[in-house]
Amino acid sequence: MQHDLTQALAFAEWLGKHFIPVLAVALVLALLATTALVIAYRHSSVRNAWSNWPRPLLLGVCLAIGAGILIGTASLFAEMLEAFDADEEIGRFDERLTETLARELSPAALRFFGTLTHLGDPMPLTLLVIALGVVLLVRRHTALALGWVVACAGAGALNQLLKRIFERVRPVHDHGFAQADGYSFPSGHTSGSLVVYGMLAYLCLRLLPPRWHLPSVLLAAALAFSIGWSRVVLQVHWASDVVAGFAFGVAWLTLCIAALELSRRFARA
Repeated sequence: MQHDLTQALAFAEWLGKHFIPVLAVALVLALLATTALVIAYRHSSVRNAWSNWPRPLLLGVCLAIGAGILIGTASLFAEMLEAFDADEEIGRFDERLTETLARELSPAALRFFGTLTHLGDPMPLTLLVIALGVVLLVRRHTALALGWVVACAGAGALNQLLKRIFERVRPVHDHGFAQADGYSFPSGHTSGSLVVYGMLAYLCLRLLPPRWHLPSVLLAAALAFSIGWSRVVLQVHWASDVVAGFAFGVAWLTLCIAALELSRRFARA
């Protein structure tokens, strides 16, 4: 156990010293994976095959997937809750990584990520949700407008609920490039950006010509990824807060998109 903790702390130290290049490589890999998924979606016969399933079977499969996602996310959160203590591996890893970042990062890097992180602030995201919701209603995409608002607002409400349940204190940050208050776990910037920009990419897939599909999804993925990890760079969240934010965001986004696709399938039947 002590050996594992020593290795985790050594890795946290190394990661903190090389965080920006590691982040850049991870972003490239994430965009490559996203590109592969979009290409597979556009050329896969599975996308068309499921539309011929009987409605009861389709509903059952969607419910099973949704339940599995929720149970998996809840289990992850429960495991992380037990490991938040400063004497446990995740808690010590978070602390060592944050301490190293505070020591190693330049003001220029903090300034850049301090500007980037505002794209995930509640106000711009809320304005985007309202504006696009109105546009969808005006263009008579009522179901999409409802799904868009419910997905984005629901993510924010559930995140606040989770914060109150876990009540994790944020790391100390006094560099002046970002301000944050309230509880830390899970990261609201991370989950909110992933859901809002992820839903925006889904709407682009539904409503825009095919030539815009890949660019819109890649832009959404880049924004969600970068905004999420900016919170660690700025030391306003622990790394595990951001991991949990991504997990919650992916789970909620998947459920919301599945519900919209299911409603579209039933409307056509």
